[in-house]
Amino acid sequence: MFRRMLAPLRRSVRAQMLALVLAPLLVGVPVLLVLVWTWGNEAYQRLLISKVRADLIIAHEYFDRVKVGVGRDLQGLADSARLARAYPGDDEARLRELLMAALKRSNVDFLQILDASGRPVAAARGAPTALPDRTRWPAVAAALAGHESTHIEVFGAQELAAIDPALAVRAHTPLVPTPAARPDDRVSEDRGLMIHAAAPIHDLDGRVIGVLEGGVLLNGNLAMVDRINAIVYREGSLPLGSQGTATLFLGDTRVATNVKLFEDRRALGTRVSAVVYDYVIGQGKVWHDTAFVVNDFYVSGYEPFIDGSGRRVGMLYVGFLEAPLRTAKQMAMGVLFGLFVVISLIGSIVSLRWARAIFKPVERMNRVIAQIEQGDAAARIGELEREDELGRVAREFDHLLDSLASKREQLEQWADELDHKVAARTAELAEANDTLRRAQQQLVMSEKLAAVGELTAGVAHEINNPVAVIQGNLDVLTDILGPQADPVREEIRLIHQQVDRIRQIVTKLLQFARPGEFAGYAESVDVPAVIADCLVLARHTLEKRGVTVAQRHSATGSVEINRSELQQVLINLIVNAVQAMADGGTLTLTSEDWMDGENPVGVRIGVSDTGPGIAEDDLDRIFDAFFTTKKGSGTGLGLSISQTLVQRYGGRITANSAPGEGSVFHVWLLREADFAEGPTAPGFRSRWHFDGH
Repeated sequence: MFRRMLAPLRRSVRAQMLALVLAPLLVGVPVLLVLVWTWGNEAYQRLLISKVRADLIIAHEYFDRVKVGVGRDLQGLADSARLARAYPGDDEARLRELLMAALKRSNVDFLQILDASGRPVAAARGAPTALPDRTRWPAVAAALAGHESTHIEVFGAQELAAIDPALAVRAHTPLVPTPAARPDDRVSEDRGLMIHAAAPIHDLDGRVIGVLEGGVLLNGNLAMVDRINAIVYREGSLPLGSQGTATLFLGDTRVATNVKLFEDRRALGTRVSAVVYDYVIGQGKVWHDTAFVVNDFYVSGYEPFIDGSGRRVGMLYVGFLEAPLRTAKQMAMGVLFGLFVVISLIGSIVSLRWARAIFKPVERMNRVIAQIEQGDAAARIGELEREDELGRVAREFDHLLDSLASKREQLEQWADELDHKVAARTAELAEANDTLRRAQQQLVMSEKLAAVGELTAGVAHEINNPVAVIQGNLDVLTDILGPQADPVREEIRLIHQQVDRIRQIVTKLLQFARPGEFAGYAESVDVPAVIADCLVLARHTLEKRGVTVAQRHSATGSVEINRSELQQVLINLIVNAVQAMADGGTLTLTSEDWMDGENPVGVRIGVSDTGPGIAEDDLDRIFDAFFTTKKGSGTGLGLSISQTLVQRYGGRITANSAPGEGSVFHVWLLREADFAEGPTAPGFRSRWHFDGH
């Protein structure tokens, strides 16, 4: 295959020269462009990943400082003198007032004091008695052991409501259908993602006498995500109008974000894609890659939140819009590609002009060869302003062509003289052969007709007499025997039938030998009407064989012929077609105008069948007298007589067939009969042409 592709290159010096000149540009430049595109994309992706990795580290450090700050604030309050004076004590109102004041000064959303067994004693808001045992929380357990502890925890909706009903309302987040997210039947997220801290309260002897518990609810904490976004993506840190975003996730749900769902609405309640969720929450890995965020692609960084029990309960996200950067990259690559293309085009033009000066003599030689092959023997290369090898080859080539032209002229002169002599002699022989062949054909046909006519007349006379005697005596025998002839009535009917068949055969012989004696008068005949009559006459034969008839008539004119003879011809063709379809089939009858250019000549009738067809050797003989393919039946005169009848009025019958494809017979009839004597109708063939189809 590769050799076939290179075949044109091997046949053309010009193509080889062009390939040699253009190969570095047409092959090297595209390869270089592909490499630049690949390397550029890889470098671009590495740059984006490095950027978002650094952004996620900054966001992580800030969030850790917030967590540490919450724990430090609680520890400071737990060690304060005011709390030491108020707790332990029986004045719950005083403790509540102290906690409320501390809550307003700090950044936490709830504060409460637990006793040494972890039971709530006082709370800044809500009823402490409604809270269950707190020792199940890792931070509280650590504080009871004497250590301050801070964790990310998930609080249930009922627990939030027990701490502070406002926290439960704030945590409620309706879920928004999000493309590419995991299937989820919930309609809202009512849990709370909490920075949960607890610090021990010591007495003067250093013993733990209680725990100060507090927390910051991250659900709806827009100030925190805006602060993260402001720290990570300071103004001017992102080029080309890209936008930075930050989000806190509870599970896969955005509970605090500055990603916009619409122009003035944040995408709270939307969910992370299933791919990111499985990677970060499912596998516990950190995501640094492009991801689909709400409604566009962002270069994203995700890391999981781990609660006090080691479970992955949420995610911290930062990222920036990729579209402006991608557009800038594509524009830069497009400009680079454009420069490559322009440089390649300029290089190609310069190389082609230089190469053209080299292969121009070869082109002119090739053009001269083509002109000579097309018959322009005077074509020459002419003078070339070159003194190198190609110039010398061109001059020698012209000299060789001049020598060949001189030799060719001599040969053509001798050939012309010989052709004239051969043509003259051939014309004489052809004319003599045509004359002899026509004379032989006419003589043979005349002798055949004379012999058949004489033989037929004698046979008809000799046969008709005994046939008449047989017929008469058979009738007398039937009358004399009367009822006694009943046992042999069928045999008598068969004798009648065979005698009648003998009479029909004799009549056909006479009709073939002496067609003039059976000729009828010509009349104007409507072809479709005659076809309809023929179908009525042949109906029994059609029904007996189960043959379906299809008709298509578009003939607009009439023809001049004897109506009865046309019926005889068509019925003969129809019966032959039906007999050819022993197991049934379709008989198609058509009529259409026969045109000579734009002038109507007559009508062409078609009779076709779906039988086995006619062998090629038999097709040339079917119109010969006494030739039949129906071994054991038929006289072989039907088609011969039909052809004779049609030719009498200037028409003809043609046949076309192939084994296994059926047969079609066409009857060509003139609008005005052109009477011709004899079955050959020589005058007819000189006026009209039949294609035989």
